[in-house]
Amino acid sequence: MLRAAIVGIGTWGQNLVASVQGKSERIRFVAGATGTPARAAEFCDRHGIRLADSYENLLSDPGIDAVVLATPHSMHCEQIVAAAKGGKHVFVEKPLGIDRKEAERAVDACARAKVVLAVGYNWRFQPALREAKRMLEDGRLGKLLHMEGNFCGPSAYRFPRGHWRHDRDAEAPAGGMTGRGVHVVDAMLYLAGHIDTVQAQSYRLAQDFGMDDTTSMLFRFRSGATGYLGTVIATAETWRMQVFGSKGWIEVGDVEHLTTWQMRTCFIDPDDVKKKQKPQVLAFAPVSTERAELERFAEAAAARQPIAVPGGDEVHNVAVFEAIVGSAAERSLWRVA
Repeated sequence: MLRAAIVGIGTWGQNLVASVQGKSERIRFVAGATGTPARAAEFCDRHGIRLADSYENLLSDPGIDAVVLATPHSMHCEQIVAAAKGGKHVFVEKPLGIDRKEAERAVDACARAKVVLAVGYNWRFQPALREAKRMLEDGRLGKLLHMEGNFCGPSAYRFPRGHWRHDRDAEAPAGGMTGRGVHVVDAMLYLAGHIDTVQAQSYRLAQDFGMDDTTSMLFRFRSGATGYLGTVIATAETWRMQVFGSKGWIEVGDVEHLTTWQMRTCFIDPDDVKKKQKPQVLAFAPVSTERAELERFAEAAAARQPIAVPGGDEVHNVAVFEAIVGSAAERSLWRVA
């Protein structure tokens, strides 16, 4: 049983705790820290979580094996480095960071300290996405040609003027990318590998303050495949990802993304390529992706088996994000570092 501390006990931090507390035999939250302890007191008491005075006190506590970070994006890398120095395993909510060099430093610190670092890209635990990967690997979809996606909703309206999520420079450059778009990028990396170039645009159109609300980009993958992604955070909820292969396509998407996805599939009839095929729907057994990712982290920590490693997808995702921000600012094609 991994003894974990939750750091940042807002809406998402509470969701992570609730996904495993009293349900998992691999991880249990025993302590926590937050900048607003009065708001979290009742929740922590209900879940048997002891509130510490500071993050530093958690890191010096021998009764804690790991920290789970649900804190503002700009804090992630420094907190990861501090945890590594304290010998604690780290699960950090996405994104790993918003600066590639800082992300590399955080991953390197964990590798040197031989502690496990995991990043909260819970889409990788969706059965539909895993099936999509198998369909590419076993040839059912044929050669990967193109991917497209969006992840949209009213995020810009959820937070008042002055909220940290409206900080266009330190917390939310490129609008909805940090909160939403990086999930789609990670899913694309999972299916297609690393990205070579990015061409992006990002604007604030709906309000006169805060982060951009309309962001879109074109990708060229190192494999030669292409892709595009949009995230509009001043509209109604929707998300979608479609993968096109030389033998057919698959599609996932709906309004809610925290449920277990269904998948639509459609394939060419090799005996009659002119025949229009009707898509088929695949359903999967329900799964909590939050519980799955935390239990995978706990298992890896117990085995000292690395998850996020130097040069891996987690750091590359930050490099892609950095290229998106740079491309949108300069209105030019950027090569991903």
